[in-house]
Amino acid sequence: MKFVVIKSTIFKTLSHIQGIVDKKNALPILSNILIEADNNSLVLSSTDMDISITEKISCNVLESGSITINAQIIYDVIRKLPDSNEIEIISNDGKLLTLRSSGSRFSLACLPKEDFPIIETTNGGTNIKVNSRSFYKLIDKTKFAISNEETRYFLNGLYFSIVKNENKFNITIVGTDGHRLAKSTLVEGDITNEIPGVIIPKKTINELSKLLADFSDDIEIDISTNKIIFFIDNIILTSKLIDGNFPDYKRVIPNDNNNNLVIDRQSLLSAVDRVSTIANEKSPVIKFKLLKNLLNMNTINNENSTATEDLITKYQGDEIEIGFNSKYIMDILNNLEDNEIVLTFKDNSSPITATEKSNPDLIYVLMPMRV
Repeated sequence: MKFVVIKSTIFKTLSHIQGIVDKKNALPILSNILIEADNNSLVLSSTDMDISITEKISCNVLESGSITINAQIIYDVIRKLPDSNEIEIISNDGKLLTLRSSGSRFSLACLPKEDFPIIETTNGGTNIKVNSRSFYKLIDKTKFAISNEETRYFLNGLYFSIVKNENKFNITIVGTDGHRLAKSTLVEGDITNEIPGVIIPKKTINELSKLLADFSDDIEIDISTNKIIFFIDNIILTSKLIDGNFPDYKRVIPNDNNNNLVIDRQSLLSAVDRVSTIANEKSPVIKFKLLKNLLNMNTINNENSTATEDLITKYQGDEIEIGFNSKYIMDILNNLEDNEIVLTFKDNSSPITATEKSNPDLIYVLMPMRV
């Protein structure tokens, strides 16, 4: 195998590929990426057996061949080369890969392609096409609510479904950790298939977010009962789905919160941030006291330090005193974008909602904490 490639071209692909590799994997081959050179193109692949990624790039292939190489090492070596450098990569015996660039030369140990798992890039499921920017926004606004609690594995991902509503199809993404819930919906007129709810793992969501962040064309998604494949230009991202039952999120979203607080989002975010300086992991609660056109926030920590702040608001509802985890409030406020937002309350022990006018298909739900 022998090829020549510009550093900036291969490095961008390596940054995608090496993100999938599990650095702590006991199998040496799963710490490697597969490089296949043929017909003036490179195909680079990696997998952790749950998620796989394959990306194709153009380069000058002088001799066809394939090899696997430690992902972290080749990523770090190429990262430290100048962006404009041309890199020559050669492997003659399948045991060593030689990399040359300007005055630099590296000989890296490698493993044969035959040891690398086969990555299936066909699924035979339901296929849809969707705008990448719209889909990116759906997952970007909801992924922060994914649970990290391994015992409730069915919450360790985003719930994804497509349901027909009149003549339109609603793509819905939901994340929850049991304390907060984020739901975002996209009304799509070009989709013609419904998708029963599936759960996409958190690692897949994070890698997908990176890939979609600088992509603007349509993507294709192929969904079956246990696997999902994303086709993003020359990239194919394949992932197993979480086998579990996602909670009925519709029951969690309150529909009888009749006390509406209209407030400037940035002012509330800054105030919560200031008051939460006193809060800590053992005492993360900020208490909201809603009075006529006034919101009082206060907290006390386990060392009896206190903080309080008042904000002028638009509020004519019941007098309510309710506590929340300060970090969860800030997560929600950071993901909303309007200058003015609406928080709805029922009483001092029921979940609240947070919404904005510019994106009515986005809703956040937050459970209170005892105060």
